[in-house]
Amino acid sequence: MRRRLIQSTLAVVLVVIAVFGVSLVIVETRTISNSAQERVDSEAVRLASIIDSRLLGDQTVDAQVLRDQVAGERYAVIRIPGKPAIEVGTEPTGEAITATEKGEEGETVTVQEPRTTVTREVGRTLLIIGAVALLAVIAAVLLAVRQANKLASPLTDLAETAERLGSGDPRPRHKRYGVPELDRVADVLDSSAERIARMLTAERRLAADASHQLRTPLTALSMRLEEITLTDDPDTVKEEATIALTQVERLTDVVERLLTNARDPRTGSAVSFDLDEVIQQQLAEWRPAYRSAGRAIVSSGKRHLQAVGTPGAVAQVLAALIENSLMHGGGTVALRTRVTGNQAVIEVTDEGPGVPADLGARIFERAISGRNSTGIGLAVARDLAEADGGRLEMLQAQPAVFGLFLSRTPLNNAAATDREPTVR
Repeated sequence: MRRRLIQSTLAVVLVVIAVFGVSLVIVETRTISNSAQERVDSEAVRLASIIDSRLLGDQTVDAQVLRDQVAGERYAVIRIPGKPAIEVGTEPTGEAITATEKGEEGETVTVQEPRTTVTREVGRTLLIIGAVALLAVIAAVLLAVRQANKLASPLTDLAETAERLGSGDPRPRHKRYGVPELDRVADVLDSSAERIARMLTAERRLAADASHQLRTPLTALSMRLEEITLTDDPDTVKEEATIALTQVERLTDVVERLLTNARDPRTGSAVSFDLDEVIQQQLAEWRPAYRSAGRAIVSSGKRHLQAVGTPGAVAQVLAALIENSLMHGGGTVALRTRVTGNQAVIEVTDEGPGVPADLGARIFERAISGRNSTGIGLAVARDLAEADGGRLEMLQAQPAVFGLFLSRTPLNNAAATDREPTVR
């Protein structure tokens, strides 16, 4: 491309020089020839006037007197009636420019100038025009090289950016070149890079979230299945199978919720539901894990609270908080429901050391963890809460108290009542 730009620019300049140069040479040649003829005519008139004045004054007219009046390479012949012809200068050989003037005293003055003087002047003019044309060609080449680099280098950069984008490196370069068309292509490539980066980030986040969110339900499901294999009591098998099926449904809901959030985190399927059912389901699911750890999990507070949200998402948020307490907390874990304004609040607390002071509000950031954990659970929990219009906050650091705030729907047939702590 660079070579083509240089060649095309040079071809245009050469055509322009050829057209205007030839025209200028023709015009200048005619101008120089006409100017030489006018000089010779003027010289003949001047000599005739001098001779007239000398003849009228009865002065001598000869070659010695007129020698100083004929300059350069000119040759003059003066013919006075009754006298021999007077020659001044050297008669030119070859073609000459001639002018003849007749004086008032009857004399005839003929002036000649060699055509070579015109040829030399035309040659000097051609040399100047050629030098200017050469400078124009050099300037055109330099300009063409600069313009070619200005266009070719950005295109090379854009090609490298597109190749890098296709090879899986979605970092935008944010480089512009001052050429509107090329800048437009760069804008499109940067926008595509940002979209691809967001897609890759969403895919990586989906994989990490799915791994984290499915780990605990799968572990609990495995424990239920092990209990089924170790018992021969039909009632126990039926009970454990029912719980296992419930957990499978929750796994399905977890997967669907993760996929929905991956497509659009703002998309929700909020409905009015009973908080007691979700809390009891979580207590039943986490009971074996807490028993194995020698710890207890209890619930207290308002009963029969109706909240607006997605039951599966609320269950996932509670599961993240309960698991966080199991891994990082200590003592009894308490789930307490209360009402504040038009919101229902589920508080999850334990008797452990709480959140380290150096973490603070950063506890909800991804990859932030007080111990060797993934640092994903609380971040995903907050995203899930916000997707349904709720919010998840850390109400107290030591001991740790987390609060899930949901919009509340008042009951029509029964008022929410307090309940005593229930040990599970």
